[in-house]
Amino acid sequence: MKIRKIILLCLMVIVSSIQISIASESSAERANSIQTRINSVAFDILNRNKIEKRIVFVYDEDGKKNLLTSDKTLTKREVIVYDDMYKAVENDDELAAMLAREISFAIRSFDGVCNGFLRSLQVKAAPKKYEIVADKRAVDYMVNAGYDPVALIIYIQKTAPQLRFDMISAHNLTSKRLAVIYEYIYTKYPYFLKNNQYINNKYYQNFLLTSSANRKMLEYKVKSNSKEKLDYE
Repeated sequence: MKIRKIILLCLMVIVSSIQISIASESSAERANSIQTRINSVAFDILNRNKIEKRIVFVYDEDGKKNLLTSDKTLTKREVIVYDDMYKAVENDDELAAMLAREISFAIRSFDGVCNGFLRSLQVKAAPKKYEIVADKRAVDYMVNAGYDPVALIIYIQKTAPQLRFDMISAHNLTSKRLAVIYEYIYTKYPYFLKNNQYINNKYYQNFLLTSSANRKMLEYKVKSNSKEKLDYE
């Protein structure tokens, strides 16, 4: 009887080890597949925009973005894609949207004196300004690389929460960012709105619903041929 129990125990240990090994291998294969996809889209953006700066991309399955630590995008020119960022991506357009913004920040770290060190400090000192700059540049990068910039609106709509106010925040209101992006696409790349492949997308529909007041401001600006900068809410 004791021998039988020992044999059963050994079998259970073996089976458990096999299951752990299979699970580990499956996790590694998933991570490798995601990393390959990220690299494919990211280097597509870099090459088609003729960006002559070196940037690497790392998929982090377990980590989460820590706002208290230094941003490696600015310090090491390394874009880290955390799993909680990636899981919201539904297609390559949305992945390009996420990566294009990160690339825009990374590029800033190469500009100016001290090999970009001072520029990195400027980005950290005026995050709201450069947040808008990064959004607009992301649109340009996406279009140049053959991706639909409307996906940037969709990705932000479903991932960026709406603050109560932004007076003492390091970030703009998400609604304001989305309105600026929409106006930028409307003005510079109207084709994507006139031939909007995402018009029936539920997240884009939600954007239309929640951005009505801001879009009315843009509509009035267009009709009146105004050149003033709109103060979106």
